[in-house]
Amino acid sequence: MRPNDNVRRGVRPARGAARGGYGAGRVWSGGAFDSIVAPMQDADQVLDITHEVCPMTFVRTRLALDRMQPGQVLLVKLRGDEPVRNVPRTATEQGHAVVAMETTADGVTLLRLRRGG
Repeated sequence: MRPNDNVRRGVRPARGAARGGYGAGRVWSGGAFDSIVAPMQDADQVLDITHEVCPMTFVRTRLALDRMQPGQVLLVKLRGDEPVRNVPRTATEQGHAVVAMETTADGVTLLRLRRGG
């Protein structure tokens, strides 16, 4: 894989300057949500699926986890009852670990997943 392959697929590291913004289901770095991500700076990548609906919420999460190395942490931003129930459960069933989960004042749930081996 060439260094820019991940950027073309919408995968971006969690740290560093934003390159080209973010969108539903895209992994982004920094930008408008720095204050939300600040408590969880140790995530290797960030995935915003707040505008997705099931089953795409876990499809996008799984694709992001598949691109990561075992042990890396993915911070997933989700919204809604169904994704909050289903994404952590399905990730655990597939061998990944839920590191932390919290809901912000604006109703966005921040879910940290550690990629299984």
